[in-house]
Amino acid sequence: MVGTENPVQRKKTDCYVHALLENQRQLGGGGSYAQSLEGIAESLGTGYKDCGPPEDDELVEVKSGGGVGSGSGQEDEKDWNEQVGVKHMVQKIADHAEDKKEEQHGADPSAVHSRLLTKKQLSDMAWGVRELSKRLGSVRLKLRVKTVFLLTKVYDESLIANTRDVVRWLLSPERQVRYVVYVENTLKENKKFNAVGLLEEIEKEYEGRDMNGDEKKLDKRLRYWNNEMCRTRPHTFDFVVTLGGDGTVLYASWLFQRIVPPVLSFALGSLGFLTKFDYDEFEETLTRSFRDGVTISLRLRFEGTVMRSQKTRAITNGTNGEKEGEEDDGKMRDLVEELVGEEKGDERTHRPDGTFEILNDIVVDRGPNPTMSSTEIFGDDEHFTSVQADGVCVATPTGSTAYNLAAGGSLCHPENPVILVTAICAHTLSFRPIILPDTIVLRVGVPARRDQASV
Repeated sequence: MVGTENPVQRKKTDCYVHALLENQRQLGGGGSYAQSLEGIAESLGTGYKDCGPPEDDELVEVKSGGGVGSGSGQEDEKDWNEQVGVKHMVQKIADHAEDKKEEQHGADPSAVHSRLLTKKQLSDMAWGVRELSKRLGSVRLKLRVKTVFLLTKVYDESLIANTRDVVRWLLSPERQVRYVVYVENTLKENKKFNAVGLLEEIEKEYEGRDMNGDEKKLDKRLRYWNNEMCRTRPHTFDFVVTLGGDGTVLYASWLFQRIVPPVLSFALGSLGFLTKFDYDEFEETLTRSFRDGVTISLRLRFEGTVMRSQKTRAITNGTNGEKEGEEDDGKMRDLVEELVGEEKGDERTHRPDGTFEILNDIVVDRGPNPTMSSTEIFGDDEHFTSVQADGVCVATPTGSTAYNLAAGGSLCHPENPVILVTAICAHTLSFRPIILPDTIVLRVGVPARRDQASV
């Protein structure tokens, strides 16, 4: 927690949920939780203290009785430790290469992927979020909002006028707080939005008022965002306001892959599962949210990683220099054996090729292949089943009303911490939708004989 006197100002490097979880862990069950929420909300508005662990790698560090190459233990234990050390070193090198690749694309290099967590770490994180979600639903958080991010369905011309009205209201001299408003960079040259004319209209409202020089510089308070900014500097924004339908909310989740500011959605689309507030009352809604605070409803998101198959690495025999285990191009690979079978030295059958945070669902279908697809489903290194269908839909509770529902899956309340697996047009009528816990690591594999698939 940040002290009330002379708080330490630091750049926000975690989202609100991570800060609250870390604060809950440090409290250790002592003290008033309502007071801790109020205190962390106050500090979040001005830049809170980074209470996270010093190194994220510590969360996934392999723990052993002694270091690699230590003199303790019997001969068989020393050999085993050396093998584990070599495999761990290879894993660290591969993970470092992946982190470098993601860092080039704007990802946070310090992020710990859920696939690298142990079962206990994943369960502890899930239970912590679950408990936090229950308590946040009954507590109103009063945030210090200075920067507002506006997301609009810009290709809908009718919504540009609505965006203009919201910007004008936020920049009006009637507001006690001089907000900084970010709109999409495509609106900068949009004739209907007319940014230059909008600023001139607002400047006329400031005439005759006792304002300092900075408050009158409206061109500094109306700024423009792009995708790269959302990916690399999400901590810049204190609040996100969406104008559109459910697709606009999903796009907001896609833009903010790691740190997600609070999102307030106004219904201006065809569907309204995720848009709770009426646009006609946006002035009252925003005033009440900024002045009195908000209640936060957490939504479960998937962390999905695309794994590409690669040729198995050849293992060199140290005695005679011969290569063992080199892949035969003509040999059919067994996906089940590769994922749940016995490990073979430092052999790596797949490599990560991109990690994404998903709010709705992940669909693996047959793609351009005219025949049905065949997929293998694994959970926590156990083979669940083989699916012959047009595809498989893995949905969050939020996404249960989307493709999952159309495929015959169950509706699910957003507060249920589950994973919904539904086959799309299954070949056999015996295959029924599956509901799995959120603490499981789910793998959907495409066998080599069915390498035509789309995600």
